[in-house]
Amino acid sequence: QVQLVQSGGGLVQPGGSLRLSCAASGIILSGYAMGYYRQAPGKERELVATVTSAGVTNYADSVKGRFTISRDNAKNTVSLQMNSLKPEDTAMYYCNARGWGNMYWGQGTQVTVSS
Repeated sequence: QVQLVQSGGGLVQPGGSLRLSCAASGIILSGYAMGYYRQAPGKERELVATVTSAGVTNYADSVKGRFTISRDNAKNTVSLQMNSLKPEDTAMYYCNARGWGNMYWGQGTQVTVSS
């Protein structure tokens, strides 16, 4: 059974930082493109950042320069470092693995940026 288990998230003040992690079981992440998506209340799910199996990264314009996605194939994990957080970053964040004709999602973790 494939599972993507997310950790991190929480409440942080504007300008603060958080780190999200996603640990996989049942699949070997090195063969998958990984990503983080987010969904705010009343809005559609949107791409935040992706990293290919070769390590090439891509970011939404709204998070460029503030967020960093990274993967640790030895630990079978992917992480999202979020700095200079803004209230508009508030959303449920989802980890995603895509490859071999399959797509898997984590359970989601809430990030709330508020003073």
